[in-house]
Amino acid sequence: MRPLTELLENNRRWAESVSAENPEFFPNLSQQQSPNFLWIGCSDSRVPANQIVGVAPGEVFVHRNIANVVVHTDFNCLSVIEYAVAVLQVKHVIVCGHYGCGGVRSASQSHHLGLIDNWLRHIRDIRQKHEATLRVTSEAARVDRLCELNVVEQVQNVCHTSVIQEAWEQGQELAVHGWIYDVGDGLIRDLNVSIEGPDEIAEAYRIAIEPDAGPDH
Repeated sequence: MRPLTELLENNRRWAESVSAENPEFFPNLSQQQSPNFLWIGCSDSRVPANQIVGVAPGEVFVHRNIANVVVHTDFNCLSVIEYAVAVLQVKHVIVCGHYGCGGVRSASQSHHLGLIDNWLRHIRDIRQKHEATLRVTSEAARVDRLCELNVVEQVQNVCHTSVIQEAWEQGQELAVHGWIYDVGDGLIRDLNVSIEGPDEIAEAYRIAIEPDAGPDH
């Protein structure tokens, strides 16, 4: 149980240091949250949303799952999107994947893994859909390209939800973006898929899946 004790001690030191720097930080934070961003990311422990974009607690509303998947039957994810958009009135939804994603790597293979196969089925469908695009030279490059394509597809899925569609119909200022994070250098890459209304979905999708859109890996 020592690791838990260490975590609690780390928390105490962190809270003390934040309060010493800004005595009003926690009192102000406890009053309300008003983030401008909803982050939909991977559960991978190496990809903490607030830290990699350098913002404080309260500035990003976060949902994370294996391989940053948005499924129309996942009421957990849909509830987060609805709360962020309808209640918190966020202005940006960011779907952020990462290179070397274990979930995407597993989906790129055909091994039976167990319960998670049901979740990875969504990414395997993306693999099949973009089979020609994924004919690249190495396994690592293929996985990284699938990581990018997965982000693009999930951006589409976010835009197709009733929550986002209704927000746009009501004239709410809202954009959905696709990013990918490189664990190897700590940098985020914009995949150039940013959608601000239903009329932009098809165009953004065509741009994002061009074969030469990816980085050199």
